[in-house]
Amino acid sequence: MPTPDLLTGELTLTGRITTASNATFLGTIGELVVVYKPRAGESPLWDFPSGTLAHREAAAYKVSEVFGWNIVPHTWLRDGPLGEGMVQAWQEEDPSQNPVDLVPAEAVPGSDWKQVLRGQGEDGQMVALVHEDSAALRRMAVFDVVVNNADRKGNHILAMTEGHRHGVDHGLTFHHEHKLRTVLWGWIGDALNADELEGIDRVREGLQGQLGQQLADLLSAEEVEALALRCDRLRSDGQFPAPSGQAPAVPWPLF
Repeated sequence: MPTPDLLTGELTLTGRITTASNATFLGTIGELVVVYKPRAGESPLWDFPSGTLAHREAAAYKVSEVFGWNIVPHTWLRDGPLGEGMVQAWQEEDPSQNPVDLVPAEAVPGSDWKQVLRGQGEDGQMVALVHEDSAALRRMAVFDVVVNNADRKGNHILAMTEGHRHGVDHGLTFHHEHKLRTVLWGWIGDALNADELEGIDRVREGLQGQLGQQLADLLSAEEVEALALRCDRLRSDGQFPAPSGQAPAVPWPLF
């Protein structure tokens, strides 16, 4: 839970992230560097209700905390220079690590990596989308299924120096319809391990208590019900799902 200083302390803007599709700013609250996304700067979408992306980001953090895997950095809602929005603690990633990558098709890495797809690059050469085969990314893939993440791009995965992986940009989550679009398809059909199943159980149980109460303030009742059904389905299947439906299985662009 944010401290009173993080909720009420002065949020000073220091820059703008111009590559983001919605208005996204860097700022500080005291000595803490943060990302700030005001609701007023959210671009309208045909399939998500207007003005709800900040709430979905906050909801993703709540679910991440119950999973217990520290996937989503500390995220909360508060007022700011441009009105209410999502605020998230800035994470300094390690630029030398690439958990997700595009590589020449003939140079796919070995057993520590998973190949997702192959295609033709801009220069006409065949390339492969790959991601590391790590416990951190497996957990993130489970998280994405549960929150129905429609936008897990490669650069939405932050590689930390000590090997941890953070996931960011969760505005397109929790839709009541199937929307899963992700670059993390490397474990299709693989059995979920005990740690992953226990994480799903914690979320499902949390929906009957404090987590459910918190999400009721951030999502619609239909969306919370769909979240519970995804937990039940994933727990019952006991394995990583395959793409389904008519929508693309991966986001575009991939990064």
